[in-house]
Amino acid sequence: MATFRFVGVSLLLVIQIRTAFGDETAGSFEQPRYTIYRAVAPVMIDGQLDEDAWQAAPVIEDFHFTWYESGVKETSTARILWDDTYLYVAHVCEDAWIAARCREHDGPVARDDCFEVMLAPDVEQPNVYFNIEWNVLGAWVDNHRPHGPKQPKAHRWDAEGVKIAGTYEGSLNDDTDRDVRWTCEVAIPFTNFTGFAQHTPPRPGDAWNLNLNRHGGDTNLQYSQWSPADTPRPSFHTPHRFGRVTFSDKMR
Repeated sequence: MATFRFVGVSLLLVIQIRTAFGDETAGSFEQPRYTIYRAVAPVMIDGQLDEDAWQAAPVIEDFHFTWYESGVKETSTARILWDDTYLYVAHVCEDAWIAARCREHDGPVARDDCFEVMLAPDVEQPNVYFNIEWNVLGAWVDNHRPHGPKQPKAHRWDAEGVKIAGTYEGSLNDDTDRDVRWTCEVAIPFTNFTGFAQHTPPRPGDAWNLNLNRHGGDTNLQYSQWSPADTPRPSFHTPHRFGRVTFSDKMR
């Protein structure tokens, strides 16, 4: 009887823990995977996504609302490309109330509707990671966590040569009307990860751990991400839950 009661309590505890994390993260974790193809042609960073390279890139569209409580789950799609100089990230975010005020580097971008890439360029050191977060106005913040997410604060790091351009359909910072979407193109030089990645630029077959996150805004605040975290409260700093990307020299 004692053994039976212990098992029952343990099972109940597991169920309660999974419920606390929400349906998105319950059960076993399967690391999402994505192949980053080489750009078929030069990419102009203008927020338009009209190049053949973007049309050929696979689409990431299964974003998880890991800590969903209420409100509209506004969808996001993303694509990633590379060449010998840049890692390219593009996304389209459906948004009925677009908020963006920050225009300076390392300003309060997180208060705006924003999008973020987190990347660990060495899969053998998954807790060594970087994050770059931006809004539709092209403002961004950047941080480096050389000792994992539990260090007191991020290491001071300024990514060099980052290019960001955004466009939007609707109005900014006006919740009296309904907007449609906002779009960004981002180019991040691989030289920012020299000494951390196995190769810079990557070689075909190299793998990184990476995640894509979205949050912020004045109205209908939501948190969504490509690979779901496992924390009871919103936190994107979960490198053990990042997805896996592999660089390919194929041009789609």
